[in-house]
Amino acid sequence: MRILVVGAGALGGYFGGRLLQARQDVSFLVRQPRAVQLAAHGLLVDSPAGDIRVASPPTVLAHKLRSHYDLVIVACKAYDLEATIAAFAPAVGPQTAILPLLNGIRHLDRLTERFGYARLLGGLAVISASLADDGRVKHLNRDHTLAFGELDGTRSERVDAIAAAFAAARFDSQPSERILQAMWEKWVHIATLASATSLMRASVGDLVQAGAQDVALELLNECSRIAAHNGFAPSPEALGRTRAALTAPGSTLVASLLDDIERGAPTEGDHILGDFLRRGRWSTADTVLLPLAHAQLRSYEARRARELAAEPVRRLAA
Repeated sequence: MRILVVGAGALGGYFGGRLLQARQDVSFLVRQPRAVQLAAHGLLVDSPAGDIRVASPPTVLAHKLRSHYDLVIVACKAYDLEATIAAFAPAVGPQTAILPLLNGIRHLDRLTERFGYARLLGGLAVISASLADDGRVKHLNRDHTLAFGELDGTRSERVDAIAAAFAAARFDSQPSERILQAMWEKWVHIATLASATSLMRASVGDLVQAGAQDVALELLNECSRIAAHNGFAPSPEALGRTRAALTAPGSTLVASLLDDIERGAPTEGDHILGDFLRRGRWSTADTVLLPLAHAQLRSYEARRARELAAEPVRRLAA
């Protein structure tokens, strides 16, 4: 199976690296600076599950894509999706399966519009990882699950073929016949955590210490009602895991979205929170905190855009 991993950041670098370790036919679709970095230093992953060291991993630039792949794993940020689609489109042929690992649901709509429903799989990754300035991937805990499946819930030959390709890799591969349910449950978890920690500018442990965990739990209620309105009410087990994560004393857990804000970076706020609100517009009259969290993120993005626009003027004045 020929596999194209779109991106060699924290997510793509980790799972693509594990597949390379398992001697799968993997190439990374990257931009020129990352290609140069990988050629010079190799793909480096530090992980409690075992480090990865791949000298000169196979890479390809978008303008050099010449053939189709059996599987395209999309591991980009939501705000880069349009550019990413344009980059990997030449790799998609009649039999290509596309496996996106983005959070939320909206990317499925966009990928279906561009490539058709039949090519698309559902997927999600459960992992905490980051990309260091030197290009090294840091795997931060022992979670490294990649779940995937047909959107209609069937068990297909291509899912079995992907499962076979993933089987020897050193991560938890989970073919699923309930992938949309799993994606919605993860979305509820991430939207709740992102709303609570970015709205309060605090970690979970800080919220608990301040006696403000009820804010996080009410956000969980709001997100769960919207998911149920769309036919994907979170299971009791999923809700239990999220409640436990939101009320853990001393926890340093924050959403990556808050990390983005504190670094002055773009966020996936509209993809994670805005789309959630749009899908729940008519579901409940008592959704209060989620719109507030989304408004706060929109305000941040507006300020960031204004400051970026002013930066060339400041440099000229200096």
